[in-house]
Amino acid sequence: MNLCFIIGKIISEIKFDFVLNSKHIAIVKFNVELENKASIEVVGYDKIADFCYHRLLQGDFVGILGHITSQGKIVIDEIETQYLLKNKN
Repeated sequence: MNLCFIIGKIISEIKFDFVLNSKHIAIVKFNVELENKASIEVVGYDKIADFCYHRLLQGDFVGILGHITSQGKIVIDEIETQYLLKNKN
């Protein structure tokens, strides 16, 4: 497993769904636009999926600590919102 750090703006609808027959209960997917205008799809599971669905909106800036899977997806391990990034002092 490897680590990646992403800071960008959510540019897609946040899609929340429940997962059947898996070790995870819930999943969230959305795209983040980076500074160089590249777009990356990120996914989060369970508690992170619930947090993202209830607290984030399209257009929010986020900081993500995650890892890249063998399928090329970025899985969120930790996430901070625009509000938390600005008011961390």
